[in-house]
Amino acid sequence: MNVHDSPKPNSSPMLNSGPELIPSIDAPYGGYRQRSVPPEDAELTHTGPGTPCGEFMRKYWQPVCLSQELKDLPKAIRILGEDLVAFRDGSGEVGIVHKHCSHRGTSLEYGIVSDRGIRCCYHGWLFDRDGTILETPGEPPDSRLKESFVHGAYPTLERDGLVFAYMGPPDEKPPFPMDPHYQTSDTVSKAYDIWHPCNWLQIQDNIMDHLHGVFLHGAGLKTVPNSDKEEDPMFSILPVLEHFEVDGGHGMIYVATRRMPDDMVWVRCAQAVLPTVFQAGVLFESASQEGTRRIGSTRWVVPVDDDSCMIFGWRHYNPAVDREGEGRPEVIGKESVDFYGQTGGRPYEERQRHPGDWDAIVSQRPIAVHALEHLGTTDQGVAMLRRILRQGIRGELGPGNSTGASPGGHKHQIYAHDTVLKIPQQDGGNDRELLQAVGRHVTEIILDDKAETVSEHPAVLEARLAEIKENL
Repeated sequence: MNVHDSPKPNSSPMLNSGPELIPSIDAPYGGYRQRSVPPEDAELTHTGPGTPCGEFMRKYWQPVCLSQELKDLPKAIRILGEDLVAFRDGSGEVGIVHKHCSHRGTSLEYGIVSDRGIRCCYHGWLFDRDGTILETPGEPPDSRLKESFVHGAYPTLERDGLVFAYMGPPDEKPPFPMDPHYQTSDTVSKAYDIWHPCNWLQIQDNIMDHLHGVFLHGAGLKTVPNSDKEEDPMFSILPVLEHFEVDGGHGMIYVATRRMPDDMVWVRCAQAVLPTVFQAGVLFESASQEGTRRIGSTRWVVPVDDDSCMIFGWRHYNPAVDREGEGRPEVIGKESVDFYGQTGGRPYEERQRHPGDWDAIVSQRPIAVHALEHLGTTDQGVAMLRRILRQGIRGELGPGNSTGASPGGHKHQIYAHDTVLKIPQQDGGNDRELLQAVGRHVTEIILDDKAETVSEHPAVLEARLAEIKENL
């Protein structure tokens, strides 16, 4: 593990609006001198065909829609700046093809789903899921036109209610990173999606900005409307927070350790996997019982284009780790998830009075301008995420062991967890140093867990965690 150095605040941009303006932006009422808006960081935010970040993302499997959306009609989708059509043919298999028919350009969203492939409504051309042209019924019987080219198409697969596509070089297609043993056999994973009218990186930045939860989600700042409970008070407590690279720089984690009531110590770890994956521990932790629980959610942040994106994800429910009454699996689905403030569907005044993640993220501009930010020491996670992403885009990372990308292996190692241990404060000791030591010890154990499945060695894991208390 390598702790990333604290980022340095950005230097003030030099303005170029005329000789009468002073470059400094530290004077009161300085709006006149701060009107200039620099361009966005294109290397990290632009994801269309041919862009560095877009080509990097295309080497990974990306979710593109919910399985429940593909019934008897095609669905027009836009992913990574490409216009596509998804459909489920009569055999039950899913296809992802370029939107416009190769004949005369009619959109295949108006196509006829067939027993095999999809047929254009305009002249009846029939396209197989892999783009092979099966029929050109208006052509002479001896025409070889259909054999002279193929329609654009991408490989697909389905998993637990999500449809994935691989949009990169065909000869570099990796295995899907999450094998059948990704979760325990009694885990139920429910798929959902949420649209955001902003650049994808703003959402991904947010997940490694754990400290925002103290202020945006902390109890006492607001009461959740139409609810009989306040926001989780657990997040109101400032954590001892550290960030570490994992998997050779192909991912990172934050480790947030908090002193809780009744001598409990809560260690929360969330995980980012390049380029678009995020995994979190349980969503409703009370920190009142000792033990380790993982994981509550997995999600991808997939660009639609440069100024809009989709979260596609799974909420994981497991009776062995979920405490009674937590979560609402019945609400998971299209534009819906069971934690507050994640969508923009609430009335504007309510969102002003009780903003959630959606509001804080989307309001940063359609594409956040990094040159106008003034990062502090609490932004280490954001700075680290952007750095390893940039390294991945530039091909500066070595093989990873869990990324699922062509340079790496296929196993998706799980590090996200919530661990609670009963560890009293030490007499006369520095509790912050104690919390940091606990967080690091727990993290070392989790990262060293080589179990092939989440449930393979729970007894060993619990025993190793128990040793922490004896050795402090």
